[in-house]
Formats: sequence, structure tokens, C-alpha cells
Amino acid sequence: MPEKPAITSSELGVLWLTYQEKTMILRMLEYFIEKADDEKAKKIMTDVYHEITPYVEKIKGIFQNEGAVIPVGFTSKDVNKDVPKLYDNGFDIMFVRLLKEISMGLHTLNINMVYREDIVLLFKDLTAITQAFYNSCTQYLIEKGMLARSPYVSMPDSVEFVKETNYLAGLNPFTKIGSKRTLNTIEVAYIFHGIESNVTGLQMITGFAQCANKSEVKNFFTKGAELSKSIIKELSETFLEDGIQIPSPSGGNATRSTVPPFSDKLMMYCTSMFCSFSMGGNAVGTAFSLRNDLAAKNAVFTKDIFEYAHEGAKIMIENGWMEEPPQMVERKAIIKK
Repeated sequence: MPEKPAITSSELGVLWLTYQEKTMILRMLEYFIEKADDEKAKKIMTDVYHEITPYVEKIKGIFQNEGAVIPVGFTSKDVNKDVPKLYDNGFDIMFVRLLKEISMGLHTLNINMVYREDIVLLFKDLTAITQAFYNSCTQYLIEKGMLARSPYVSMPDSVEFVKETNYLAGLNPFTKIGSKRTLNTIEVAYIFHGIESNVTGLQMITGFAQCANKSEVKNFFTKGAELSKSIIKELSETFLEDGIQIPSPSGGNATRSTVPPFSDKLMMYCTSMFCSFSMGGNAVGTAFSLRNDLAAKNAVFTKDIFEYAHEGAKIMIENGWMEEPPQMVERKAIIKK
């Protein structure tokens, strides 16, 4: 028996995807570290960089040992540290925090699709690292007054059970027909999360739109900014209908710079990853929201985001920026041959 079994298709797939994500993050961290004004923020990002780098090398080693080609991912060609700051006022840590949130979700999914012990431990370690730095970023932003908390609520003093099916329809049985019941705290949590992540995404993509090289890419990012605005507006109005305050983060704005620190390829991939994260978040929000009108809104958001992501994929393919994941053997082609 070999000491280690060969890796499976799912293990190859998630390692390949992780390599793409981590090399992108490393390139972006190189720029943000170079431009950091705040020493504490710089240390957080430097520590993240040093913690992630060995795992990129471990993935390379697994590919080499299995006889698999090492993916291109993102290299020094995709970042230019010697350009003006594209973002200001703490955006770097806001962005890293959102990246860590995405990574936590990916690592949790990935660890459920691998079997070999060394790969399981790799994702286990990455999960622990990601959780630790997500907390570091959160505490930093709270300390600096840059992170809005979700709305506070009066604590419940009794246990209640749903008595009317109108609860699912989003109707209030104690008021006039058509009046919506108030949001529950689970629904508030997912709506607030949607606002928060879209605000950071809007700031990011606004900077991308300012500095993209190709006009089609610039237009794509501009369209994405409008999509984020529309989602933020819809979700905020849902809060306002119940008289719930809309917390908003301070800082994190794009500067006036139009000089790109990242390649169009990297910025397109980053936006694609954010779209996937957003669609996943909408799916979870739909599953745990008991008001039908919220589910309907999330379905529309998901459709719009999917169509936007599909448009981005076409741009990446046309420009030769979409690296193809490892494919299964083309059995039909072999048989015909």
C-alpha cells in the first residue's frame, strides 16, 4: 500500500481553487501592506501574508508530488506596489475582513470534500488562521470606530410560538390586511449582513472602475457598482419600513487615483469571487428568512448577480484571463479516436 493514496478529483479541485484564491490575496496584500499608514493595520496584514504563504507552497508541493501541473494563479505581474493609494480610511482592513469571511466559508466547504489526512489538516489549519485574523480585523475596526454593529433589540421576556400561517406570508394578523409583520432577529441579521458586505463591495468596485485599463472592464465595474447600490437601497428600505436604524460604516472610500495597482485580470477574478460569495449569502438568507417577501427579494438579487457574474466570465474568457480548472478525462473523445 502506498504511504499516501493519490488525491481524488474533488481534492484536486478544491486545492486548485484555494491556490487561485490565496495567490490573489497575497498579491493584494503586497500592495495594501506597502501603502498602509497605520502600523497596527500593517502588522495585521503582514501577519496574514506570512501565515498564508507556506500553505501556498504546500499546495504547490502536493501538485508536484501528484504529477499535476502547478496553476498560474496570480503572480507579481498582477500587482504594482509603486502607484498611489487607491483606497483610504481603513479600507484595507475592511477588505481583508471580508476576504477572511469568504475564506471561512470556502474552507468549511472544502474540508467536507477532502479525505486524505494531510489535506484535511491543511484546510483545518487554514480555517483556524482565517478565524483568528477575521477577529483581529473586526476588533481593529471596532477600536477605530469604522465598523457599524447590527441594530440592538429589546431582550425577549417570554417564549412565543407562531400561531398564524400569515407569519410565513409576512403579514401581521393583528393589523389591517396587507400589513407586514415586523422582522425577526434572524431576518435582521441576514439583511444587515447583506448591507454590510455590499457596502464594502461597492467601495472596492468603485476603485476598480476608476483604474481599470480596458474600457469594457471599466464599464463592467461601473455596472457592478450600480447593482450594489440597488441591493443596498432595497435592503435598507426593508429596515426603514420597520423603523429600524440603518447602521453605516465610516471610511473606506476610494481616493481620486486612476492608476491601477492590480491587473484587470486580478480585479475581474476578485469581483467574480465576491459575486459567488454574494449568491451563497443570499441562498442562506433565503433559507432562514420566514417572510415570503424577503425570499422573493433575495431571488431577484441572486438572478441579477448571476447575470452580472456571467457577463464578467465572458469578458475574462475573451481576454484569456480565465484559467481552466483541471478537467475529467474526455472518455467519449477517446472512444471516438
